[in-house]
Amino acid sequence: MAQFDAVDALLATARKEAELPPAEQRRMLREALNLSRAQVARALGVSPSTVGGWESGRDPGGEVRDQYAYFLKGAQTRLAALDADRAAEDADTHTGTGAEDAPDAGPGDAAHQTPAGQETDDAEDVEDVQTLTVPRPCVLCGHDARHEVAGYPQHLDPAECTAPAPPVPAPTATVPSVAEAPAGRVPRPAPPRRSGSVKTVGSTAGRVRTAADVPDPIGDAVAAALAEHRGDMEAATAALVKRAIPDAMALLDATRKGGRYDIVAHPGIPDILRKQTARGADQIWEARPKWTRPELPAGAHEVARLDINGAYMSALKTHLPIGRLEHSEGNVHDRRRSGVHRITASAWEHDAVLPNPLGDRDEPGPLWVTEPTLRLLMRLAGPKHRLCEPPVIHESFTSGATESLLEKFRITLKDARDKAIAEDDEVTVEYVKAMYSKFVSTMGESTYNRELNRPDWMHLIRSQAFANLWTKAFRAHDEGLMVVSVQGTDELHVIGDWHQVFTEGRGVTEVKVKDTYMVGGPPDDPAAPGDTDE
Repeated sequence: MAQFDAVDALLATARKEAELPPAEQRRMLREALNLSRAQVARALGVSPSTVGGWESGRDPGGEVRDQYAYFLKGAQTRLAALDADRAAEDADTHTGTGAEDAPDAGPGDAAHQTPAGQETDDAEDVEDVQTLTVPRPCVLCGHDARHEVAGYPQHLDPAECTAPAPPVPAPTATVPSVAEAPAGRVPRPAPPRRSGSVKTVGSTAGRVRTAADVPDPIGDAVAAALAEHRGDMEAATAALVKRAIPDAMALLDATRKGGRYDIVAHPGIPDILRKQTARGADQIWEARPKWTRPELPAGAHEVARLDINGAYMSALKTHLPIGRLEHSEGNVHDRRRSGVHRITASAWEHDAVLPNPLGDRDEPGPLWVTEPTLRLLMRLAGPKHRLCEPPVIHESFTSGATESLLEKFRITLKDARDKAIAEDDEVTVEYVKAMYSKFVSTMGESTYNRELNRPDWMHLIRSQAFANLWTKAFRAHDEGLMVVSVQGTDELHVIGDWHQVFTEGRGVTEVKVKDTYMVGGPPDDPAAPGDTDE
């Protein structure tokens, strides 16, 4: 019957997801075959951190799940075959050679034996190291290297790696003859001086490197896009913006090398951080400001609409919870932890001159807020300001936190943006902007970024951007400017000589003027601005 055709078509396309072994077995299978995360990641077209997430309990979906299941099943088959071959070799050895016929062990053989329980190699240390069939220039010194670390050619032995420098003529040295040498010592020629040698202590992390030696994934991506589109800046920018999310995740992975915490693992999240419907929102209030001063003094006034540069990029520096959020109750705040809190805030009595730091609410009563919002309210209630009463905390979901979790990632983006602005490189500026803004907006429950699922981080970073904007509005008010409007993450409308308070420019610590308009004369309602976040 025709009415069942759609159902039949749907059932025809339905399929059962590929089964995966438990998470603890996935890493065991990979390591048993001496494969690195980077090798598996390249075969599956994902990042090494994604593979790490799967080995920590996160399950992939879609086509990549089928590929990963195929790899794990193949790994089991391969291990079984290797075990069978090894058992056959052992059987042949015991059958063909008796103990009395075995050769005596030489005195040096014991030195090559591995003590029981001790591995011959540290899997963690060599996990991303591969041997190159053809030497490639080391990213640190430029000389040929025979190994690749996390995708970059490098020397494993610091003694083999020296920073490149112009040749330095070796000083002439007099080599003593045999007759001149002290009794009982044979003179040796002075060792040749190594050109540009640098004393190395410990790992290569502290080695002196020139700018040309440091990997530049952002610059390389821009150059490749411009070459692919034959210098068409508009087409290259569009292509870079389209790939901004995976590129941002790859950059995050690179900047987290050697980090103390696995930040791509996906700990369980409380229900308050889950969307109530497919297109709905969760229960977290971000305190987004949308405020306009209710009254202005009589007369005509010129208003400057200021744009706060890189709002989301600056907000990457905020207290982020590292692990699983743990529930607690009571009016207690631990500054060593971060997360979300259900609070009741006091009344705000300064709406005539400043926006409520809690944002515009539709309903009174308790609500869930983020760490930046809570800290802002507590600071304003403190002895320095005394602008409100302290909020009451009813319950919290928090974890141990750090403010520098994304700091290397943020600094890399900031430096690339600063350099691009100095060189009038708008392609890179737009690319970097897309990377950090899309990174923040898709780290929650997003189909565009399946590698990082931390809705708590997304809310915290957004709220930090709003808190930063509110703080700038308060600074303007405190310095004698008249605050007219505060919108979103990056718009501040003021009356007065704002140059005495803020520095004009495109840097992340500076502001720029979007436009100016007049109020107090003929009606000229400023259009509500959107979030450009540049």
